[in-house]
This record gives sequence, structure tokens and C-alpha cells, in this order.
Amino acid sequence: MAQSKKPSVVVIGGGTGMPVLLRGLKKLPVDLSAIVTVADDGGSSGRLRNELAIPAPGDIRNVVAALSDAEPMLLELFQHRFAHGNGLSGHSMGNLLLAAMASMSGDFYKGIKEISRVLNVKGHIYPIANHSMNLHAELEDGTVVTGESKIPEQNKKIKRVFVSPNPVQPLPEAVDAIKTADLIVIAPGSLYTSILPNIIIPQIGEALKETKAKVTYVCNVMTQKGETSGYTAADHLQALVDHIGTGVINSIIVHNKPIDQGMKSVYAKEKAEPVVYDIDRLRSMGIEIIEEDIIDHSQTMLRHDTDKLSNLLYSML
Repeated sequence: MAQSKKPSVVVIGGGTGMPVLLRGLKKLPVDLSAIVTVADDGGSSGRLRNELAIPAPGDIRNVVAALSDAEPMLLELFQHRFAHGNGLSGHSMGNLLLAAMASMSGDFYKGIKEISRVLNVKGHIYPIANHSMNLHAELEDGTVVTGESKIPEQNKKIKRVFVSPNPVQPLPEAVDAIKTADLIVIAPGSLYTSILPNIIIPQIGEALKETKAKVTYVCNVMTQKGETSGYTAADHLQALVDHIGTGVINSIIVHNKPIDQGMKSVYAKEKAEPVVYDIDRLRSMGIEIIEEDIIDHSQTMLRHDTDKLSNLLYSML
């Protein structure tokens, strides 16, 4: 009985921002669920997806590693990427294990559950869909690009993203998790290629509208070349609203301290810059603004601070 009293927190996303968030949340007394994109089509993940007709395992692998309480050596092995070998080069061990488990159990989601059990994962991991899906983007100039990895390469303003096959069947457990949550967190990450592929699926969007949970968006700290160049915090939020409608997101969490000049120079080489925090426009959008210093200042790259952020989210419960 005690188990059901824990507040239920659902994190939606993919990419590099989501695991940072999950590593902190798994230490807290919450019933944690991660809903993860499977639209990746690049690298090891894309190769396995194409060869074995399974959902892309890469983002799932990173979430498994973040939520696992296994021995460090086992996790190192799980995250190991082969540098050499004909056919093996570029593949990560975890991706291969997930593909093998999917093959053995005949079902990708069952495979994730088995791996989660073996690696002592805290919480539930749900792929957004239990089948392969493709991401497409319609750009401002009207052209349509197919493939998650191809979209940022165009380096053009994105009007909207959509997925195929249509309709994508979301995992029922993911829909239920959203409907019964106490807090839903839209993780930081690549806005159009890691975050939106999850929430543009109609049943997921409907569940977000119906849920009684508070829905908060952790805004990116830096822009991303080819996806959000020149975007302010309100632009990030507007892209979410354009895809899922108004009244879904209740609050936005923004970093409110200046970014170190040296760090700015490092990111400028990648054509990325700090996300301008345009408070007046955010206020006009009618949602709660939560300002905090949420950066881990000990890191050489700009990363959200897992403990600061998870404690802030826990206080919202």
C-alpha cells in the first residue's frame, strides 16, 4: 500500500537532457515514469532500426543507464561503443542488448522491461510507441524533410513536425501514465527532434489535455543550430503550444543567471547561444514562470544540475 502513496512523476523527452533530469529524480521518493522518443534514425540506433524493423533504441538505452542502480562496471559495459570491427563499429552494447531482448521476447517494450529488471532500473520506461516511426519536418519555405537526423542539417526555420505511419499507436501504458500522473515534466532537449515527436501523437496530446497533473516545461539553456537558432524561451514555448494547443502547459522553468563568457565562446563555435529569457512575452502567454539557477557549474559543458532541478520539481508536488 505504501507504494501507491508516492507521488507519480512522468518525464517526457529524449536526447541528452532527459537522463540528466532522471538521475536526480530517481533518488527521490516518487513513482517515476519516463516516456521516451523512438524516432531516432542516425548512428547505431538508426542502423538497428532499419535492419531489424524495431523502434530506435538509442534514447531508451540512455534512459535505462540513467535510471539503473547496477554496478558501475555493468553500466560502463552497457554504454560501451565499439570503435572497430566490420559491422560492429559505431554500435553501442546497450543498443545491441535492447535489440536482442526485443528479438527474444518478440516485443520491443517487453525487451525494455527485461533489461530494466536485469539492470535494476528505478521506475518505468515507456517507448512512445512499440513500433518504428519516422519524423518529418515542414520547413518555413514549404519543403518537407524526412528523418530525425536530417532535419537539423537543413539549417532552416522549422514550421512544424509530424510523424508517420499515421496514426502512430502510442504505448497504452504511456497514455495511462500521463492520465494518472501528479506532475508531468517536459524535459530539456532538442525541441523538434527529441521533445515534440512524443507529444504530437494525438492520443498523447489528448492525455496531456485530460490529465489533472501539473505540466511543466524545463526550457533549454542554449539554442541549437538547425533547430532553435535565435529562439527565446517564449519561442520554445510557442513551438510546443503550436503543436499541442493552449492550456496544456502550466509552467516553464528557466535558468535566470548569466552564462559565463568563456562558455558562450565554446558554444558560439557550434553556432549556439544562450536562450534569451523574455519574461514579458512569457507572462503574456499566461503560464507560471519558475526562475532558478539550474546549471551545474562544475561541468565543462552547459548541463542542467540534476540535483537542483529534481529538488525544484519535487517541491512542485
